[in-house]
Amino acid sequence: MIVLIVMASILLASISIIQFKNEAKEYHQERLERKEDAIKEHINYVLSTTTYPLTTKNLGLIFKDKIHELAQIHNIEINIYSLDGKLLKSSKESFSVDKVSPPIPKYILKLVRSSIEKRYVDIKTINGVKNRSSYSQIKDDKFKPLGILNLPYVEDDGFYENELNSFLIRLGQVYSFMLIVAFALAYFLSTYITKSLKTISDKLSETSLNQKNEKIVLEASSKEINLLIKAYNGMVDELEKSAIKLAQSEREEAWREMAKQVAHEIKNPLTPMRLTVQSFQRKFDPNDADVKQKMKDYSETLIQQIDTMSAVASAFSNFASMPAQQNETLNVVEVVELAMDIFNEEYIEFQSDSPEIISKIDRTQLIRIITNLAKNAIQSIPENQEKKSILVTIKKVSDNVLITVADNGIGIQPKDISRIFEPKFTTKSSGMGLGLGIIKNIIENYKGTITFDTEFGKGTTFTVSLPIINS
Repeated sequence: MIVLIVMASILLASISIIQFKNEAKEYHQERLERKEDAIKEHINYVLSTTTYPLTTKNLGLIFKDKIHELAQIHNIEINIYSLDGKLLKSSKESFSVDKVSPPIPKYILKLVRSSIEKRYVDIKTINGVKNRSSYSQIKDDKFKPLGILNLPYVEDDGFYENELNSFLIRLGQVYSFMLIVAFALAYFLSTYITKSLKTISDKLSETSLNQKNEKIVLEASSKEINLLIKAYNGMVDELEKSAIKLAQSEREEAWREMAKQVAHEIKNPLTPMRLTVQSFQRKFDPNDADVKQKMKDYSETLIQQIDTMSAVASAFSNFASMPAQQNETLNVVEVVELAMDIFNEEYIEFQSDSPEIISKIDRTQLIRIITNLAKNAIQSIPENQEKKSILVTIKKVSDNVLITVADNGIGIQPKDISRIFEPKFTTKSSGMGLGLGIIKNIIENYKGTITFDTEFGKGTTFTVSLPIINS
């Protein structure tokens, strides 16, 4: 709209300038014609009343005194030339007229003679000012040419220029006012429209497949925005359906992967158990002097493999069904410090900014989180490493308690970072890799988070953030 106003103002100003120039041109042209007609009538009257014979040579005598009177009456310079273009008489003062005045150019004389009206207007621009000079024949009562009448006319456009400037100023004021109104209107309209669009934009930026998205409850004045809101709300419904399907698919996939892992872990001890039994069948001799020792070795081998299978089953059971939370009001700092006391490693250090941070939480699950992270930290440090360090810190930040476990072990390789919380993933030579998956599950049940920073070859820092619950 603003662009249209500007274009309209430029177009109108251009048309106005052209119109004023055309009017000025027509005005000067008509004014010169009127003066010329009036002077010719006056000249004809002088010619009809003179006592001198009407010849070209006598024109100077006839208008000797009359020419000045005519110039004063009509307020214009008058020059009378012979038919061959020589100056005979001029209304200029005698001292301002050249002794040898330049004659009328031959091409002008030719144009005057060849025109139907026996008249020609020569237009020239001198020093930026347009000059008109009319040339027409003076005739006697029998229409015989006697001489040529020349009327120099300087166009004075001051009046039109002032009018044009005044008009352009008024036009500029009007369009400036219109522009201000247009800007104000555009601002309020854009604010009104973008308010709805900002609501939609904020909702779109908050939309995620991993959370429940809220619909937009808004009735906009624009049909198009209402259609956009309707489309967004439809997308939210589809996202919710997709999220349910995705969650179900992920759970099924997780259980399939877990079943494969458990089956694999159970098969591992079954093979040596089978081989041990088969070997015992072939080599068993009740009369052997070392039969008791062999039975003992055989039994210990089977018990060891059975314990391995039992550990696999227990780990799977712990991950598959977390026990119900038994929340109690406790001092988180005290519980964490007591949990660290079970470790005998001298390089483990515990620090806390506050002697107590009170919250409602399951004591057993909190201990499980700390001990699992501490064990992982211990196992990440090679036995032959000279300087070992594990720092466990706890502090209160806003309405959360932050627990960090930092070690200077081998760290995590970049290729393993994205898989660190996968249930079946482990970088250790033994175990199922369920520990971090279990504590992540515990932490997320409390609406908390677990993150880590690592640098391969320098160490890892795990950070647990749990909301402080006091009610």
